[in-house]
Amino acid sequence: MTFRFIAFILLTSSALFISSCGPDPDMPTLAGNTQAAAIEGETFYQNAKQADEDGKTGKAIKLYDQTATRFPFAPSAAKARFRQAELLQQQGEILKSFNAYDQFLSRFQGSSLYSTALNRQIAMAQSAADGDVKSSLLGIKTKLSLEKTVEMLGKVRDSAPKSYAAAKAQFTIGQLYESKRKYKEAIAAYRLLVRDQPTSSQAPEALFRVGVILSEEAKRGNQNQGNLDLAREAFNDYLIQYPGDSRNAEARSLEANLGGRDLQRSYDIAEFYRKTGKIEAAKVYYQDIIAHGKSSPICDKASARLKEMGQ
Repeated sequence: MTFRFIAFILLTSSALFISSCGPDPDMPTLAGNTQAAAIEGETFYQNAKQADEDGKTGKAIKLYDQTATRFPFAPSAAKARFRQAELLQQQGEILKSFNAYDQFLSRFQGSSLYSTALNRQIAMAQSAADGDVKSSLLGIKTKLSLEKTVEMLGKVRDSAPKSYAAAKAQFTIGQLYESKRKYKEAIAAYRLLVRDQPTSSQAPEALFRVGVILSEEAKRGNQNQGNLDLAREAFNDYLIQYPGDSRNAEARSLEANLGGRDLQRSYDIAEFYRKTGKIEAAKVYYQDIIAHGKSSPICDKASARLKEMGQ
């Protein structure tokens, strides 16, 4: 059996195997014949448009989706995906609509509808963050989950990096986490904004909030030296990086209070040692307060305690 004959048998078998498999309606049509694929795609689009005009919204959405998915190079593919997203939005299918707009933005950057799609996606994500978007579950109105809303905002940020919309989306992610008392995630979100867009209008407030969160954490009972130092560092960074910002005075005041809080913690430890009879240990803390507290009521209290101890 010659090599040519064996090759012929293999090629023939492969062709028969491929032709025996029906096309997957969810897969793009291979562009073996671009013109034929474009014509078939336009037929799908016209059928979708007719269903749309006849008020058969569900059928139209499905056909628009098939047009854009199977025939992405068809002339009307961009319009099909955009209209699919639009109809889903009108029906209140927020997540499905958002994802359809996201598919549009990923595939059809050159479309004249790009800016409109992006702005709608931005509005939907911000609305979700504000708690205005609701989804229906057994007739009960419920807000979108935190995870879904953060995911939407993240896609807005990534669709328009370095833009005002991206900065606002990232700042809103921080706000959402902060409102849900997920302080570690909130700090990370705010810091990411400051790192990626330090000159954005939201960046100063983001860094200021990092200091506030750490300061509040210390006040709520996590008053260890680490939290106090991190809060002080955040306020210092804010004042250095954004001098003249509207909240500079407030940051200075909060930073000063951190020092007082640190002294109060030292005084409380000194008092504990005094009451438990560990006088020498108490003296060390009282002396440290006097050395760092300058002229203040707590410094006067520490001096009084040392006098009581004969020092």
